[in-house]
Amino acid sequence: MDKPTHKDRLVTAAALLFRRKGFHGVGVAEILAAANAPKGSLYHHFPNGKSDLALAAAEWASVGMLGIIDASFDGKPTVQDALTTLCFKLAKFFDLSEQWDGCPVSNILFEGPDNDAFRLCADSIFEAWCNRMVAHGTAMGMSDADMWKLAERFLLLLQGSWVMARARRNADIIRHLPEHLFT
Repeated sequence: MDKPTHKDRLVTAAALLFRRKGFHGVGVAEILAAANAPKGSLYHHFPNGKSDLALAAAEWASVGMLGIIDASFDGKPTVQDALTTLCFKLAKFFDLSEQWDGCPVSNILFEGPDNDAFRLCADSIFEAWCNRMVAHGTAMGMSDADMWKLAERFLLLLQGSWVMARARRNADIIRHLPEHLFT
């Protein structure tokens, strides 16, 4: 296996730190220390510094979420089974790690500066998550329109359940999300 590059380590470290502390709660020095990377590598790979790194960290987190969505649908007989599995997987991440104590994208981008680049990135990522669920759902026989509505409703409920789980320090609300989605 290839050794992670400075860029890979910077993105991973930033994603984990931003999710835990928010954009403004993390300094560049802390990211560099966590990544074990020299300062020059940050600006070499991310010319606009911390802001560019936050966008890359959100994209990195999104790739992980897309993988979890795929794994949740794999081999499931129904969309309800798949989304229930997805909820249980996300609740387990919440239970196992502070780093998943909320939406991995919202915690990075909406804790940062209010700017169009962050907002557009978040919108693109959430749309990609919906599109991935729609692709799986239509392969299981649902119409595009019905699956799109279900995917959006799922993400709306998921965002709220992450907030409630964080407030309660308990992921059971995420596990019970399908009860609200399918009743």
